Formats: sequence, C-alpha cells, structure tokens
Amino acid sequence: MNKTLSTIIVGTLLSTSLYADFTRIEVGAGAWIQTPSGTTKYDSGAGVTGTNVFNETKDSSAYAWMLVKHSIPIIPNIRLEYVGVHATGKASGTWKGFAIPVSANSVMDIKEYDIIPYYNLLDNTFWVTLDVGIDVKILDFDYQVKPKEIFKGYKETYTTPIPLLYVRVRGEIPTTNIGIEGDGKYVTTGSSTIYDARVKIDYTFTISPIIQPAIEIGYRIQKIKIDENDLDVKTDMKFSGFFTGLMLRF
Repeated sequence: MNKTLSTIIVGTLLSTSLYADFTRIEVGAGAWIQTPSGTTKYDSGAGVTGTNVFNETKDSSAYAWMLVKHSIPIIPNIRLEYVGVHATGKASGTWKGFAIPVSANSVMDIKEYDIIPYYNLLDNTFWVTLDVGIDVKILDFDYQVKPKEIFKGYKETYTTPIPLLYVRVRGEIPTTNIGIEGDGKYVTTGSSTIYDARVKIDYTFTISPIIQPAIEIGYRIQKIKIDENDLDVKTDMKFSGFFTGLMLRF
C-alpha cells in the first residue's frame, strides 16, 4: 500500500513538473517614455535634396510582448513584440518634387513588430537564463511634411522586414522574487545599422501558483539608420528612455 501510494505521488510530481516545463507563457505591456533625436533626408539621386531635423521632445509610446517557451529541443521558442514610436520635427528643401518655401512641420510614426524565434541555451541554470535567436523586425514607416499655409505636402510610407541577431540574458536573485534582465538586437549592413537594447528589473508577486503577476521597469535605447540605394528617404534616428509595465506569467 505504501509502495503504491509512493509511486502515485512520485508519478504525479513528475508529470506536474514535466507539464510545467513543457509550456511557459509570459505577457507584458506598458509605456516607454522615449526621447527621439536624429535626421531624415530626401535624396532623389539627381541633386534634389531635403533635410529634416527631429525635435528632442519626450513622447510616451505603448509597448507589448509575449513569450512562449516549450521543451521540444528542435523547435524554437517564440517571442513577439510591438512598439510604436513618434517624432516631430522641421523639414526644409525639396521632397519628391515638393519645394518647401519655408521650414515646415514634419511627423514620423514608426510601428515595429518583432517576430523572434529563439533557443533557450540556459533555463534558470544556477539562476541564469540565456536565449539566442533571430529577430525579424518589421518596420512600418509613415513620414509626412506639410506646411500649414498650403494643402499640398509630401508623404512617404513603406514597410520593410529586417533580420537582426537576438540575445537575452536573465538572472534571478536567490530567495527573492527579483529578476534582472537584458536583451539586445543588432544588425549592420553597408551604410545601415539597427540596434535595440534593453535592461530591466522586475518583481513577481506569488499570489497564485497558476498566474503570477509582476511589474517591470527598465531603460531602452534604439537606433534606426537606414541608408539604402533603392530608397529616396534616408533615416538616422535614435530613441531612448525609461519604460515601465505589467507582466503575467502562466
């Protein structure tokens, strides 16, 4: 009887452990208080140019992310992210046949969608987690120049996917619910460079063994420099600032 009971208990614990390790889902959302800076230039390739300088004015951007981890070695885990950034500035010169008589207001909106398949090389091994993978960052640009005095202006929209290397390192402080984490995405090719780096600290509330809420706070810096021959608009921008949000772990 005792042997049978012991077998049932051990089997139950093992199956529970395997199920817990098989799938883990984390989601998060919050606000990134970022300061934009940089320039955008228009170059037709025939000596017709325009220049835009962005104001370094703080702006609040919403972000969201989701992480799904499993225990199948061959299939990568997945992380999805979204953030939107916004910048205003002043443009001058000529933009695609539109000559600006005086400096005009400009607006740049960028929506970013990150699809990150990754492998978990360390999974809380001695309280350390290490992930490596590829980030397919989809950039959705919307840029407008429009003087207040006239109706005609310049508008450019385009969407481009860009692959980046992805690394994430996380450390858990033993006997606490505190985690320290940093991740980075990077690629450079020709005259274009994109990187996106974050460091954060989070605290998990052990209210329920099934759903664990948490808070996170950190700092993020991002550079988007795109200078390709097939694009009339050349972008060289940086966004940086603190972010804070809520998390749920399942």
